[in-house]
Amino acid sequence: MSSNTDPYVDIRPYNDEEIPSAIDRLINDEEFISAILQHRFSNHAPWFKAVMSPFVKAYLKFKWAKLTSVEAIQMEVKKYLTKTLETTTNGVTYTGLDKLDKSTAYLFVSNHRDIAMDPALVNYGLHQENHRTVRIAIGDNLLKKPCATELMRLNKSFIVKRSAKGPREMMKALGTLSSYIKHSLDTGNSIWIAQKEGRAKDGNDFTDPAILKMFHVEGRKQKVAFPDYIKSLKIVPVSIAYENDPCDIAKARELYEKATNGSYEKGEFEDIESIIQGIVGNKGRIHVAFGDVISDTFETPEELAAEIDRQIHANYNLYPINHLAAGNEQSVESAVRSHLDEKLKALPEDAHQYLLDSYANPVRNQA
Repeated sequence: MSSNTDPYVDIRPYNDEEIPSAIDRLINDEEFISAILQHRFSNHAPWFKAVMSPFVKAYLKFKWAKLTSVEAIQMEVKKYLTKTLETTTNGVTYTGLDKLDKSTAYLFVSNHRDIAMDPALVNYGLHQENHRTVRIAIGDNLLKKPCATELMRLNKSFIVKRSAKGPREMMKALGTLSSYIKHSLDTGNSIWIAQKEGRAKDGNDFTDPAILKMFHVEGRKQKVAFPDYIKSLKIVPVSIAYENDPCDIAKARELYEKATNGSYEKGEFEDIESIIQGIVGNKGRIHVAFGDVISDTFETPEELAAEIDRQIHANYNLYPINHLAAGNEQSVESAVRSHLDEKLKALPEDAHQYLLDSYANPVRNQA
């Protein structure tokens, strides 16, 4: 680890010289290895997995020996991502990248539908057009296991400490986060952050002003007024639209449970399962729309949130399933109809509306 003079050492991604030891820790993390064995040899007996464990470690040591820089890891991730997009989508399209300057760092504020795929898709588009990839904000609620933290920090992710307890600790965490975002942008590193905490399970993409207030914590410290500080961040709203959300049934079920029982208890590995399902599940077509850099004057976080929302809603690419769910049934092919019916059949009847709303709300928000 870096010396204590680095104020961001607890939250920032790893840099080149930290990568070999982080990979070493991963390979020697029993939980990580057993997760791989479970995934790879799920139908085999426990004794077989135990026998395979040292072989998996040796294989990873050999395979990852060449990964000695952030760039090398990003290239490795790109290989997997390309394969994933080929097998789980019907194509990914981008708009708005041509308006961005390759030598400028931006703060990308995006709607949030999928834990891993949202920032990965933003990065993929940037990389294809020869822009630098982003540093990714990720909540520590997803990093309950040390191996998850290692994996994320190896791939340009930084930690948002949502679990900070008590006002003083929370203010300190917010201050460090705000300062790190500004520091990243000032040193030529773009940032990706979701417009609110957690995914929009109901398809309603609205920005939480609290996140915009967090951006300005560092501005207040520097005695820069909110409107001027916001302009310096070069915020670009990003709208990500999946034709098919692999987690839609699970999201609808969660919302239904909350509405019916007043609460919903997440399983221990539910977040990890959502990540895996989002990656391996069929996503249909995907469109990522990069909006315009926010350069107007906004006096309050609420005014700024409204502008981010306006761009995200206007740029959201609507698919036939969205129109069908919203009740605009004309000219929707029967295949789309039966696809939606299949989804609804997997849910109790009272939960149907939650799934329909998740596809219909982007249509309503554009109206």
